[in-house]
Amino acid sequence: MLAHATRAALVLALTASCGGAAGPSFDGAAYRNGPVAFRVGEAPSSWRRVDVTDASLAYRDDAHAASILVNGRCHKPDDGTPLVALTNHLVIGSTMREVVLQETEPFDGREALHTRMRAKWDGVPMALDIYVMKKDGCVYDFVYMGAPGSFEAGSAEFERFVHGFKTLPGSGVIAGGSG
Repeated sequence: MLAHATRAALVLALTASCGGAAGPSFDGAAYRNGPVAFRVGEAPSSWRRVDVTDASLAYRDDAHAASILVNGRCHKPDDGTPLVALTNHLVIGSTMREVVLQETEPFDGREALHTRMRAKWDGVPMALDIYVMKKDGCVYDFVYMGAPGSFEAGSAEFERFVHGFKTLPGSGVIAGGSG
């Protein structure tokens, strides 16, 4: 009985010291999930957090009929993919794409590709504001997608939110490795 209790305590201690299998955490400003670690700007009070698969953070901006997705991923096969191709991956499935603006801009000590476009999904017109950046073996995507009629006002809030982004110490580092 004592040996079993000792073994269980040792397994518990080792799991805790190795970081365990903790999932993503977000305290309203800082997001952490394995090698992905970043801080975002303050979300407008009109945005509400929503849970979605395949995104680090997601919000709904009901006032502007828009959705916001923030995603970070590290050490994936697309590490060497150019920013324009990563942006195009985000809009796969859309039709009638019209790029309104596409430029690189300084972003957290790197360059991000900022793209504004209009496109259709299943025949429904949408407007998008997209930022894509690569840093320390990670790719970060920021997408604001909404109805064209109310898009502009919400997009300005999105851009303020995005420009509050900063990677945190340890971002891109794989635990126990040299990310």
